[in-house]
Amino acid sequence: MDSEVYKSRDQWKANSLISRDEFLKMYKESIDDPEKFWSQQAERIDWIEKWKKVKSTSFKKPISIEWFKEGKLNLSANCVDRHAKKTPHKIAIIWEPDNPNDPTLNITYQELLEKVSRLANAYKNLGVKKGDRVTIYLPMIPEAAYAMLACARIGAIHSIVFAGFSADALADRIDDCESDFVITADEGLRGGRTTPLKKNVDDALKKSHPVKKVIVVKATGGQINWNDGRDHWYHEITAQASENCPPETMDAEDPLFILYTSGSTNKPKGVLHTTGGYLVYITTTFKYVFNYHEGDIYWCAADVGWVTGHSYLIYGPLANGATTLMFEGVPTYPDASRLWQTVDKHQVNILYTAPTLIRALMGQGDEFVEKTSRSSLKLLGSVGEPINPEAWKWYFQSGKENPIVDTWWQTETGGILITPLAGVMDLKPGSATHPFFGVQPLLVDEKGQTITGEGSGLLCIKDSWPGQMRGVYKNPDRFYETYFSQYEGLYFTGDGCKRDKDGDYWITGRVDDVLNVSGHRMG
Repeated sequence: MDSEVYKSRDQWKANSLISRDEFLKMYKESIDDPEKFWSQQAERIDWIEKWKKVKSTSFKKPISIEWFKEGKLNLSANCVDRHAKKTPHKIAIIWEPDNPNDPTLNITYQELLEKVSRLANAYKNLGVKKGDRVTIYLPMIPEAAYAMLACARIGAIHSIVFAGFSADALADRIDDCESDFVITADEGLRGGRTTPLKKNVDDALKKSHPVKKVIVVKATGGQINWNDGRDHWYHEITAQASENCPPETMDAEDPLFILYTSGSTNKPKGVLHTTGGYLVYITTTFKYVFNYHEGDIYWCAADVGWVTGHSYLIYGPLANGATTLMFEGVPTYPDASRLWQTVDKHQVNILYTAPTLIRALMGQGDEFVEKTSRSSLKLLGSVGEPINPEAWKWYFQSGKENPIVDTWWQTETGGILITPLAGVMDLKPGSATHPFFGVQPLLVDEKGQTITGEGSGLLCIKDSWPGQMRGVYKNPDRFYETYFSQYEGLYFTGDGCKRDKDGDYWITGRVDDVLNVSGHRMG
């Protein structure tokens, strides 16, 4: 463990939403009285009907996880409508294309409402109903955000498949969730190269559960095959649809999305997330972890195909009425300064990316960084795996010595569980630092004995949090076996962890091979 500590600077503290004392008080409240704490946080979003009970959870068999029981809401309305009403001309999504010479798109909240409503009505006109599964196989284009939000608007369950996955992987995921609808594009564009998405869909559908309809976005204009009756052009069906689509009233525990983990030892698991608790949790984590202030430009450089893209590219920022940057390409194309050039071009204040990319850029040398300004940056984030101290320090220097929030979480957790808060905690290169509100980490040895104080062990979570997955789709036994069978009454993360003398947490990586449990990785 790196012993170096980066003390919280005065300007970080001045810019922080809360002080260290306020954080400690709020954290204690969140553990001692989670019902009261999360009830207060739930006021961040709009409810159609208030809940009857905040928390009803048990990690003992039979597993039961319910938050905001009998509360009614709509996630799409929370991410779009309420901001379109209050700040219609504010930019919701900045879309930066693969080629830096192509025009960017600035989509206002009012425009977002129209686009989402038209697609939601187009879905309905094609027969999509509440509870139906819609597979989204799209590149990083605005239509991917519209597709997600339109599903949430009408109560359909989306299942996003990363556009880099093969036809076979797509077929497996369509099969597992018995999806009747697919939305894709003619081709994807990334780093100047095209991916034949429609062809992959056609190939997948030769071997998967039969789907009723395929919606196709004309992204590149590339040649594709066409199945009359089944295939429909996105631009045609949305042009014919009404721009007025009242949002469906959803129960807090109604499913929102299924996202398949890649799985290291078994077939992919359909991680199921629901509506109310998930939205409260990502809205709260986005606000505090990224220290979001009104007017900040935020860029999460993750793909929508991963949970990071769900929670912190689309839903979390939009629920907070933020401006979120969506990037079609790769941050090293046309060259290794593209990431920093994009920061300058859009005056990005908050940048959230992965250690893999940081190390790749680091290997290209500093000249690509130094030719850019980066003066707009206020906060940096890291996600996806533990960041090594060397990469942390390079990121810190390249990011103009702004605070780094090194976040730990998983597809299954829905949102960030362990992270420093800028201006609240001192930073240690490589350490995820401190649990977020309501999160109670526990270290155990292989026999399940609790490790207290400084030490190393297996990372478990003691109690539920609102963003937690509700199950493995159609497979409650696998849900129990993977996460709860190892240590009674605890959620087992599958990760190893160290806790230092200050009580800070250092994630050491997967321990699946040791314990023979199914692997999972958020991206």
